[in-house]
Amino acid sequence: MVFARDTELNLLAAVELVNTARRRDGHDAMATVADVDGFFTRWGYTGRHDRDDAEVAHVQAARARVARLWEVDRDEAAELVNAMLREADATPFLVRHDAVDWHLHATAPGASLGTVVVVETAMGVVDVVRSDEYERMKVCEGEGCTAVLVDLSRNRSRRFCDVNSCGNRAHVAAYRARRAGTE
Repeated sequence: MVFARDTELNLLAAVELVNTARRRDGHDAMATVADVDGFFTRWGYTGRHDRDDAEVAHVQAARARVARLWEVDRDEAAELVNAMLREADATPFLVRHDAVDWHLHATAPGASLGTVVVVETAMGVVDVVRSDEYERMKVCEGEGCTAVLVDLSRNRSRRFCDVNSCGNRAHVAAYRARRAGTE
């Protein structure tokens, strides 16, 4: 594990969120109440969950803010994270609930899901910036792909996203190129 478990989960949830708008097929996978509900459940978010179109719009706005973190360098990321935390009046506190041991939350219990997503992502990126590991926040190297990833591998070797099968595409292309060279 590179970071604390809650940090890794916050970063991976952010990756999924950003990539809902960066699918090769053009489908926005965060466009409906059901999409948001699935995201909420998959990532174990707690607190307010309105299940309405306004929440979908707020989560989509959060997605745009979170995506920005992959478009900047470490210093600018620190500024963005500070702004995200300041705007939400984030106050970190330790909680333990359900089957999850002590971890950080930083929003009031009634905060909107969009706000929770932004703040929890920001809290995860705090650890990435503080530990000088910002190069782990990557854009997929697949041809024509703009999806993002967080490289949690020990040797920082991850290059491709999960959402668009870019690793498989690259391996197939390399295989075909090798085969074409031997014929």
